[in-house]
Amino acid sequence: MKKYGWLTMLTALILALGCVGTVCAEIIPPCEPGQQIGYPAVVLCEELTLREQPHSSSKALQTLNYGDLPIVVGADLPEGAKAENGFVYVTLGDAEDSPCGWINADYIVINPAWYVTGKDTAVYAWNDAAAPKVALLGKDARLPILKEEGDWYLVSLRGAVGWIQK
Repeated sequence: MKKYGWLTMLTALILALGCVGTVCAEIIPPCEPGQQIGYPAVVLCEELTLREQPHSSSKALQTLNYGDLPIVVGADLPEGAKAENGFVYVTLGDAEDSPCGWINADYIVINPAWYVTGKDTAVYAWNDAAAPKVALLGKDARLPILKEEGDWYLVSLRGAVGWIQK
């Protein structure tokens, strides 16, 4: 009988230790209104041009890369972002002399929530655990959430998208 008591305690201890530190992910919510001069955005394409005026033939000022975080400025953001011709007005920092200009809004997400992995995490082609895996993320990977659907998040993967189970 003593043998089974020790076995039970050992099993309970192993299970308890296995549960310690098994955080799967941290979800960082979007910014609340009134906390900043604008809303952060994230660039979703490999390169995005900051332009002097809100059209594609305007003078190029700078090139942004995937994952860069411009600040979209305007009133009542993100819905009321200062936009023209599909472009939004951004600044590239909060200093007074930070570069400012227009970028195409089709290639950014304004004020996204973020998924931060707590351990190695599989990314699937669609929202089903039986779907093919398209990536395996390491611990502390940080990805913008594009959509939430049931028990799944659609995230941006450097020019592609994938699904992560909650």
